[in-house]
Amino acid sequence: MLENWGWWVGFNVFVLAMLALDLGVFHRKPHEIRVREALIWSGVWITLAMIFNLVVYFSRGQEAALQFLTGYVIEKTLSVDNIFVFLIIFTCFRVPAIHQHKILFWGILGALVMRAIFIALGISLIEKFHWMIYVFGVVLVVTGIRIGMEKDKEIHPENNPLLKLFRRFVPVTETTDGAKFFTRKTGKLMATPLFVTLIIIETTDVIFAVDSIPAILAISSDPFIVYTSNVFAILGLRSLYFAISGVMTLFHHLHYGLAAILIFVGCKMILSDVYHISITGSLAFITAAVVTSIAASKIWPKKLECEVPSLKKL
Repeated sequence: MLENWGWWVGFNVFVLAMLALDLGVFHRKPHEIRVREALIWSGVWITLAMIFNLVVYFSRGQEAALQFLTGYVIEKTLSVDNIFVFLIIFTCFRVPAIHQHKILFWGILGALVMRAIFIALGISLIEKFHWMIYVFGVVLVVTGIRIGMEKDKEIHPENNPLLKLFRRFVPVTETTDGAKFFTRKTGKLMATPLFVTLIIIETTDVIFAVDSIPAILAISSDPFIVYTSNVFAILGLRSLYFAISGVMTLFHHLHYGLAAILIFVGCKMILSDVYHISITGSLAFITAAVVTSIAASKIWPKKLECEVPSLKKL
């Protein structure tokens, strides 16, 4: 039933309507997002995701509903890691809080398109070449080990290849011009630091997608379940950012939990033809990893530090 094109069209119309409502009504005028507003919107997106989970339950049964929930939890957890990187990027480029929502809005809109492409490509590869599931599994295990060994998140915008290519054709101003991505100086069209920030956020999300898409494919191969769980997690990313960006030290050791989750789902993919790990077991492990890493962050917090880059070096 959920494979019907009506579901795909209906879901995407809903997403576009919510985005239009967000940007055109609630955030038509730029303003700094307060914690209370962010928490309300976070609650709205989580509630909508759980309502949709009930729709999946009554339409496809318990197994599909658990797959959606597990995929949603994985993507939501990885989203927190995204938030930490976004916080560093905004801090490094000194993006005013009043403009951060606009950057995240367009950044997440681009992320939705890229995730759809990655999901279609990933599922197609697994269906045509079953051995790709082992490749994805190994990639997740290696990525998990790498993340677990990382000490600090570092952002090096001067090494961003897309940004280097962009700057060959479009000059960048040193200062912002309100909420504009582009401005004119002495009759010359120039990009502002806000657009530079958007480019870095978009390319960063592509890197995250390389980890997150194979991770959720280890839970479900149903395109609609994979896509919708991804979309719900991404749509709630902006409000989640403003809700918890001020207390990110509570999640400083979350990368250890993420490492454990990626290694776990990687092993799940590698062993899929030998041993089946239930969705319930997967959900329990993922939840335990998240709770444990957050508890460790609470016990051993760390302050955020960042060296402010100069756009002249980019």
